Amino acid sequence: MSMTAVEVMQAILADPKNLDNVAKYTTPDVTYVSLNYDNPDLKRVMPWCGTQHGPEVIVKTFVDVNRYWGVEAFEPRATFGDGENAAMFGSFTYRSTVLGKQVTSPFAVYAKVVDGKCSYLQFMEDTLATTESFRKGGEWTIHSDPEGVEISI
Repeated sequence: MSMTAVEVMQAILADPKNLDNVAKYTTPDVTYVSLNYDNPDLKRVMPWCGTQHGPEVIVKTFVDVNRYWGVEAFEPRATFGDGENAAMFGSFTYRSTVLGKQVTSPFAVYAKVVDGKCSYLQFMEDTLATTESFRKGGEWTIHSDPEGVEISI
């Protein structure tokens, strides 16, 4: 009996640093989107960000995440699917390796599974919060509210 899209996604995320595991459940050219499609500035902070292809990039992302942070909690809250589509929502708590700053972020994962293999995997999180765990100093001046004033963070 073939696995559902939810079961395939869960199997990948159960051991995402193991290439044999990830390759077993993905197509050789799986598209992996980590945090954004393409953001050069964010990629400077977190080199795995953006759109890449192949099971190796999924593994490298999770290996690198575990180098940059200690994972203190990874808590799926809801997982569901509809045909070829699967999604997982939850939260994680990381502690940055260099500065020791802790952050908790929501996360969302989307997977597309065709013929029992994941061909597309997307992982999203609160990147403002996670990059804050690396912030050593300085401030940003932001003006987002069309009727408001600049703020500094």
